[in-house]
Amino acid sequence: MIVTRTPFRISFFGGGTDYPAWYRQHGGAVLATTINKYCYISCRHLPPFFEHRHRIVYSRIENVKTVEEIEHPSVRAVLGWAGSATGLEIHHDGDLPARSGLGSSSSFTVGLVNVLSAMEGRYITKEDLAKSAIHIEQQIIRENVGSQDQVSAAYGGFNRIEFRRDGSFDVAPVVLAPDRLAELQGSLMLCFTGLSRIASEVAKSKIENLDKREAELRKMQAMVDDAIEILHSPHAPIDDFGHLLHDAWRHKRSLSDRVSTPEIDGIYDEAMRAGALGGKLLGAGGGGFMLLFVRPEFQARVRERLKNLVHVPFQFESTGSRVVLYQPSGLS
Repeated sequence: MIVTRTPFRISFFGGGTDYPAWYRQHGGAVLATTINKYCYISCRHLPPFFEHRHRIVYSRIENVKTVEEIEHPSVRAVLGWAGSATGLEIHHDGDLPARSGLGSSSSFTVGLVNVLSAMEGRYITKEDLAKSAIHIEQQIIRENVGSQDQVSAAYGGFNRIEFRRDGSFDVAPVVLAPDRLAELQGSLMLCFTGLSRIASEVAKSKIENLDKREAELRKMQAMVDDAIEILHSPHAPIDDFGHLLHDAWRHKRSLSDRVSTPEIDGIYDEAMRAGALGGKLLGAGGGGFMLLFVRPEFQARVRERLKNLVHVPFQFESTGSRVVLYQPSGLS
């Protein structure tokens, strides 16, 4: 039995510039962090005593004889890409719901690639882990996804991620004084809107508009370094980060009419009236989790105003995808 643990992520700035259709022409950059909410994938060799060859357990159970029969797109794609020769039993568990804007599908793919590498007795670097997941999602599954989620899930941490025109990327950790990092974390709230969506469908509408939204995307990319400058400046109040989030949300909403909805706009407006300084819907848009920047003294008021939503406490994390249990023989 081998188990991997892969974090979900929060993207602050630059989302949209991580789509290949954009960064292969203009370059791109995002500011994002992983959080202490995880996707767990366990894998073991399936004994040859069953009619089925593979057993996949997630929100449903699949017992199949061939990889091609697997309905879960990521599992089917990863097993086909890996050329797995033996029968496998794979279980998935997550701390937070899927389709929620926290990069859960990419965390799943990264975790599955990691666990299959370990099953083969092979160590995979964080770079190769991210590149493999990007290739699988964009080229094999052909999802309309960017490249930041896979990189964040593989590497972990609070990073500036740059995407180059040649398709490569660079991960630079954002180094902050402990009190400044605590100040930032203490000003963030995460709440679930209760609305789910197919991220690929929302992303498709954004990708189709990239050429028409060049000015907005360039501004959103510039905000990555603006945010880092705020965090590093000894004179800039942390509130400036929240105001910048508000500006970024206004630009993100302009990328597609599917990014937000009247319900989401209502939630955001209520939070702002209760004391939030800024925020954004995470992921492609259309639903999922909303990140809010709220001074600690106003957070109780915001929670009360949004009492119908699920509020999720979290902390930044820095480990990325890792093998947390390695018993390849199946023995304890």
